[in-house]
Amino acid sequence: MKNTEQIYGIRAVIEAIKSNEPIDKVFIQKGLKGDLSRDMETLIRKNGISSSYVPIEKLNRLTKNNHQGVVANISPITFLTVEELVEKTLETKTTPLFLLLDQLSDVRNFGAIIRTAECTGVDGIIIQKKGAAPVTADTIKTSAGAAFRVPIAKIDHIKDAVFYLQASGIKVIAATEKTENTIYEVSFMEPCAIIMGSEDVGISPSILKAADHMAKLPLLGEIGSLNVSVACGVFLYEAVRQRQEL
Repeated sequence: MKNTEQIYGIRAVIEAIKSNEPIDKVFIQKGLKGDLSRDMETLIRKNGISSSYVPIEKLNRLTKNNHQGVVANISPITFLTVEELVEKTLETKTTPLFLLLDQLSDVRNFGAIIRTAECTGVDGIIIQKKGAAPVTADTIKTSAGAAFRVPIAKIDHIKDAVFYLQASGIKVIAATEKTENTIYEVSFMEPCAIIMGSEDVGISPSILKAADHMAKLPLLGEIGSLNVSVACGVFLYEAVRQRQEL
């Protein structure tokens, strides 16, 4: 019923949720009916698990097995809570560096960011439970295995993570072009967290409003933006540069 990446079948998915398996996303056949499927959907909502209603052709592409109208992607890593991540880090670090990803959806961008985060000493990555790119085999491959080395936490809403970090004495810096301040005018010397937005719309307005600082990259060419994984790398290495000047 289960392999390293997927669970299929209604009862299997129900049991996986009840057993706290690290489920990234559940794909449910459109129009699926029955008491058991309703019980499953209730559990999915209660546990804040990302789900999508898809045609049966999509499920047939995901698995050749008898899926009964549902396939769940299982994460190869175990996620932390934000509280676990921050508390554990603050026990050993005086100037931690965290990374928040607001609705990043591309698994390869996610993998590339995890790889750069590991190389730059990021203490943990925080993503949203719903809408975020899952940790798949492609993510692991693109991260060059760094996904097993960088702690990743999930939270219901990124804004809640912002508030929790701020309450823990950690400055939150939003990477956005919607500011006059460049990355070189912001200090990364204190405990801080960098927010990167989604590939298409960037950081959501409510999260921008909650951040302590906003910073942008100077763009000298005609193209108006960088790939999010590239931009993230520039931000992280600016933090490294500043901290090495101590």
